[in-house]
Amino acid sequence: MPLDPDAERVLELVRLSGHPPYEALTPPEARALFLAGCEVLSQAPRRVVEIRELSAPRAGGGAIPLRLYRPFGSVGPSVLPGLVFFHGGGWVIGDLESHDSLCRHLANASGCAVVSVDYRLAPEHKFPAAVEDCLVATEWVAETGASLGIDSYRLAVGGDSAGGNLAAVTSLLARDRGAPPLRYQLLLYPPVDFAGSHRSHSRFAEGYLLTRATMRWFSEQYFRGPEDAATWSASPLLAADLAGLPPAFVLTAGFDPLRDEGIAYAGRLREHGVAVRHRHVPDQIHGFLLMGKIIRAALSELDQAGAALRAGLEAA
Repeated sequence: MPLDPDAERVLELVRLSGHPPYEALTPPEARALFLAGCEVLSQAPRRVVEIRELSAPRAGGGAIPLRLYRPFGSVGPSVLPGLVFFHGGGWVIGDLESHDSLCRHLANASGCAVVSVDYRLAPEHKFPAAVEDCLVATEWVAETGASLGIDSYRLAVGGDSAGGNLAAVTSLLARDRGAPPLRYQLLLYPPVDFAGSHRSHSRFAEGYLLTRATMRWFSEQYFRGPEDAATWSASPLLAADLAGLPPAFVLTAGFDPLRDEGIAYAGRLREHGVAVRHRHVPDQIHGFLLMGKIIRAALSELDQAGAALRAGLEAA
C-alpha cells in the first residue's frame, strides 16, 4: 500500500522546514524542536471535564509530575477506569505538553481517566531512571486511585513509541512483583528490541521521519552501555516468558522502522497466551498519532485505540 498522502505532506513539510535532525542538536534543543513540531502538527486540544496537576513521590526524594484528565461526559466524582500513560520521544524528548492533545483524545475515546507521566529523561537520567519512574507512578495511581476517582482494579498502562516500550516493561515488572494489578496495556508503535536486526530497520532507515541515525542517537543518550540494551527491561521482546501479562492492544505502522519488532511482540504475546488485538496501519509513518492536524487518520486510529481500551477494561 502507498504512503498516505497526508503523511507525505508531513514529510514534505519537515523537508521544507530546514530543521536539523535531532542527532545534530543538544538534548535541550531537540526537546524544544519536538515541542514546536507538536504545536504545529497536533490536533486542537479536545474539551475534557477536568485536568489536574499531580505528583507522585519518588523513592530517594523528589517527585514525578503527573497530569490527570477526566473525560468529557463523566459526572462529578464518578469512579472511572484508568490509564497510566507514558509519552514517546526516544526517552530523551517529549513531556506532558507534547502529548496533551493525544491524552485528551484518549480520555474521551475510552471513557477512562488518563494520568500522563512526566518521567525523567536521558541523558541527564540514564536507564533505568525512566523505567523506575513509570513503575513508581503506576503504583502510586493504583494506591491512591480512590482519591482520584479511579478504579484501581480497572487500571491499564500505555504509551506511544518510547512510552509503549515503558508500558510493556512496566507490565512485566508489575506481573513479576504481583502488583499493581494491571488489566490492559496499550502499546502504540512500541520499540521492543534494540538489536536492530528486523527487516524494517533497514527498509525504512531513511526518509520516513524516524531514521536509523536518530534511533542510534536516542539509544546512545538513554543507555549507560550496550549491556543495558540487551536486558528485557530495555528490550521486552527478549523476555523469556510473557505469560500472565494483561491483554494488549498493539498498533504498528507500515512505513515505520519499528514495524517488525512491534509485530513480533504481538505475536510472542499471543504465543504465551496473552489476548492481543493487533492493529496494523499499512500506509502510516512512525509518530503519526501526534499529527492529527494534518494526518486525518490519526483521529480515527486514536478512536479505535480508545475503544479497545474501553472494551478491555470493561471486561476486566
